[in-house]
Amino acid sequence: MISGIEGDIQSFGDGYVDVSISGITFRVNIPNGLISDSETIGTSVSLSTSLQIRQDNLSIYGFNSSAMRDFFETLITINGVGPRLALAILSVFDSETLHTVVETEDSDSLIRVPGVGKRTANRIILELKGKIEQLNPDAQILSPDDDVFNSLTALGYSIQEAREAIRNVPDQSSNTEVKLRAALQFLNSQ
Repeated sequence: MISGIEGDIQSFGDGYVDVSISGITFRVNIPNGLISDSETIGTSVSLSTSLQIRQDNLSIYGFNSSAMRDFFETLITINGVGPRLALAILSVFDSETLHTVVETEDSDSLIRVPGVGKRTANRIILELKGKIEQLNPDAQILSPDDDVFNSLTALGYSIQEAREAIRNVPDQSSNTEVKLRAALQFLNSQ
């Protein structure tokens, strides 16, 4: 099994990066946004990887941490979730956000991922419920009653953006309106 790859970026695009190692170039499937435009060709990259063998296809999937690789490998054990769908899920959710979605049984957030329907979302939540604590024991779960979080996602911000904004709001204010205003100011400054 190939559990990691380190080399120079030869090229990258939406959902992949080509990594050159001693004259051999490997195409590694990655979550969208893992490699940004600020990273240039020739830059060194190190990825935790998962090698998937399907009939006549060998595919390497790469992640910025072993925790994300573990999430990927757990997701593909769920009936109806293949490597491409697991990669799409991890393109939308980071490990903490996925932890929150599962623990709060927020199937509506999972349905936002292209290719995930209501039935698949419920299956993912059901099967990850017991396993997610082992995969990410340090994750902080947002309360499902968090009005600021719900307001931001209702306004169209992604779960990751909403969580990042909430993390950057000073804890001094307990008023929901003040927190929401501060979160929106943070998001607009990005």
